[in-house]
This record gives sequence, C-alpha cells and structure tokens, in this order.
Amino acid sequence: MNFSQIAYVAFTIVLALVMAGIMIYYFNPKRKTKVEEPKYRMLEEDEKYEHHD
Repeated sequence: MNFSQIAYVAFTIVLALVMAGIMIYYFNPKRKTKVEEPKYRMLEEDEKYEHHD
C-alpha cells in the first residue's frame, strides 16, 4: 500500500468515527429531554393561545 491508499483508508475511518460520535451524542437518552423540550413548549404555547378566541 502506498501513502495515498493509507491516507484514504485513515480518512474514511476518521469520518466514520466522527459520524458515530455525533450519533451517539445526539441520540443519548440523557439528552432526549433537552432535545424534546422546545417542541413541547411550542405546543403548550399554541394551546394557550388557541383558548383565547
């Protein structure tokens, strides 16, 4: 294997690890409430304004 092939394989592995790290970080159950909270807050605000007709 020459240098360009080794670099290509190393770069592919690094990108795969970065992608896996991002997915693990984002889909971590500890973060779920923090990620979902704005959605529920927006729905609560909509319900609050709908009842003032």
